[in-house]
Amino acid sequence: SGCLYQVSTMTVNGSLKLTFHPSSILSDATNKEFADAFVGVLEKAANTKVSAIDSIMSNVPGSVLPLIAAGYGIVGLAIHSEAWSEFFYNLSIMKDNVADPKDFWDAFNFWVFFAVGHPILQPILWISDVLHGSPGPMVGDLVPLSFILGNVAFIGLTAFSKQFRGALNIFALSAFLNYVGAGLDGQAGLGDFNLQLNDSYKGQVVKGCPAYDDVKQPSMNDFELNKYQGKWYEMKFHDWTQFKEVYDTTLDIKLTADGKGWIDDFGVKGPSPEAAPLSWDKSPVANGAHYFLFGRVDENDPPGILREKGFGVEFPNYIVDVKKDPATGEYTEAIQFQCLERGGVRVFEGINFMSRKPTMTDDELSAMHHRAAAAGMNPYGAAEEQMHLVGRRDENLPKVDNNWQQMWRAIGVDKLLELLTESIEDGGR
Repeated sequence: SGCLYQVSTMTVNGSLKLTFHPSSILSDATNKEFADAFVGVLEKAANTKVSAIDSIMSNVPGSVLPLIAAGYGIVGLAIHSEAWSEFFYNLSIMKDNVADPKDFWDAFNFWVFFAVGHPILQPILWISDVLHGSPGPMVGDLVPLSFILGNVAFIGLTAFSKQFRGALNIFALSAFLNYVGAGLDGQAGLGDFNLQLNDSYKGQVVKGCPAYDDVKQPSMNDFELNKYQGKWYEMKFHDWTQFKEVYDTTLDIKLTADGKGWIDDFGVKGPSPEAAPLSWDKSPVANGAHYFLFGRVDENDPPGILREKGFGVEFPNYIVDVKKDPATGEYTEAIQFQCLERGGVRVFEGINFMSRKPTMTDDELSAMHHRAAAAGMNPYGAAEEQMHLVGRRDENLPKVDNNWQQMWRAIGVDKLLELLTESIEDGGR
């Protein structure tokens, strides 16, 4: 008849109870027949033989895997306990000193977004390299058969073994907390994941953000913002809003027509060949992607300050130092410094070494470090051991092209990236 039977269920003392709502257009006998048949199906499902996976896992004591996973998490928390304690202490100070709760939550959410983003990326890169490093025949010239079979086995183990599923969830949470703890402790990469609030330098805690005059160098005395526009190549960074797994980073800066705003076209490719040696050229952004940062030029600021806005917060972007071409007067190198402070607590600092050319010699980079040190920026992350060197692929090499790139184009990923880029840029004007 095309009728739908409604049934309500409730578990009482470990037993499933069912209440059927009969169809008014059918006889009581037909309704009862359906209800009995439905109960029979459930009884058969409940009495199905134990699966092979459950049979194997039954040999492992029920609490062993979850305890191992939990133990890993407890050890990680213990190792980074001092860093976690310092973080929550600074967080409480920030909350107490910020008058508007929105300012506190905006800054905290900004921190959380990137604190979560970095550890999520790591298993994605690992799985990608496992995918493209798996042996055996290829399916559709894209995916190794062994990888598909491995996934089927893993999904089956996860679906049918409650013990394994629970241990996996505990391990994932433990790994996440351990990774973030390492970021707070300064052990997960000082260049891109130095997460601590008011972090220390050489054992000394450095609180808050400096004033522009504290870091501004003499090269900025006659600074002209118009000459700062154009394409820059990022050479090094200390910045947890960026990821060390990307490469070929560029910044194309332009002022709005009225001179009161600015747009930064931030170009990246990723992951880099170093971060994912087996899968970097299979990525949908192997040939690049763009996102835009927007800001304003405050007439009350000196010429070397741009106000940058993103992810719910606004903070100053200090242009600390520039190097000029002696013949043309054009800017050839620049050091930028962003700093976000709330309630006397430094939430974020970002430092960028930039050049008009795609490569720099070791001596040229060393000279930039010396200029940053002279500006007093080492306590904020400008020392060599605190910065990440951005990878570069020869610009003269052809674009990456393989079966995976052809697939991305076939399903329109390149067009989607272009559309997103245009919509973001238009929305910021």
